[in-house]
Amino acid sequence: MNHEFPRRLRRLRERRRMNRKALGECCGLSKNMIGKYERGEKEPSIRALVEIADFFAVSADYLLGREKIF
Repeated sequence: MNHEFPRRLRRLRERRRMNRKALGECCGLSKNMIGKYERGEKEPSIRALVEIADFFAVSADYLLGREKIF
């Protein structure tokens, strides 16, 4: 399991001062699913990964820890 994704997702969400519910609504996901991603309990589908990356204007590689800079 990728340990960078949960950290980066939470960091990006908190920088925008969003709660999980608001992020979920913007990306077509539930707040519970966002929580599971942030706790590392579940990995995102490709569709969810793309939605989150597009919302934050970062690459999927950045979210997955394959790039340091977005």
